[in-house]
Amino acid sequence: MKSLQDVVYNWLSIQLVADARPDDQAAVETAAFFKQMLEKEHNVTSIHVDKREDMYSVRVQKKEEDRSFRFPVELIECIYDQIHEEPEKFTIYS
Repeated sequence: MKSLQDVVYNWLSIQLVADARPDDQAAVETAAFFKQMLEKEHNVTSIHVDKREDMYSVRVQKKEEDRSFRFPVELIECIYDQIHEEPEKFTIYS
């Protein structure tokens, strides 16, 4: 099992891509996979994301506690930026 921080990081990174490319079934399914991992393996009941100038602040509610994480924007948006800068390398297949 991955740490909660790792799963939050993975979920947020791919969720940005899924939000920007709703027809990208691979991104949508991967985001759903990590969301399910948050819910089933880490007992997360809600997630709140706040983007500031240089950081993403993520607060997760669990049944037994609340946790907060901070990630640099450039780290979270790395995959999104690559896709945006070179879309020809990231074709959406039907």
